[in-house]
Amino acid sequence: MGTNADEIFMRAALEEAQVAFSMGEVPVGAVIVCQGEVIAKGHNTREGQNDISGHAEINAIKEAERVLGRWTLEGCTLYVTLEPCLMCAGAIRQSRLSCLVFGARDEEEGAVVSAFHAFDKDNGIQNVVGYVLEEECSKTIKDFFAFQRDKKRIKP
Repeated sequence: MGTNADEIFMRAALEEAQVAFSMGEVPVGAVIVCQGEVIAKGHNTREGQNDISGHAEINAIKEAERVLGRWTLEGCTLYVTLEPCLMCAGAIRQSRLSCLVFGARDEEEGAVVSAFHAFDKDNGIQNVVGYVLEEECSKTIKDFFAFQRDKKRIKP
């Protein structure tokens, strides 16, 4: 469980998840914080861009790289509403983020505590915090899939 600051920044990530939801994307949102300020935001864009790498984490990392003018993100924290997948865990490791904070577990694809364990060994990431606003993060995804199922039922 995280701190009050973790909850504040996770709420910002949840706002990004709502942007994805409104675009018909799986509602995952991410923000990157450096020195107490949000420097980058990202949400899923995979469907709209037909891009497998269009995950919230990757989009936020790319934006942070632009903002900071470097590809290494030491001293930064990534907040993401859903446990990162293996692809995103690799990007997190490679970008040298100092901390990862996630909301809900992803039992099928999660690469932190669920299906894979990308951060179990000493790999440069200094801190991983899980389950921050877990219920809200999980509800956002459940609501999205329920909405998608209802849309399919209503079609003639």
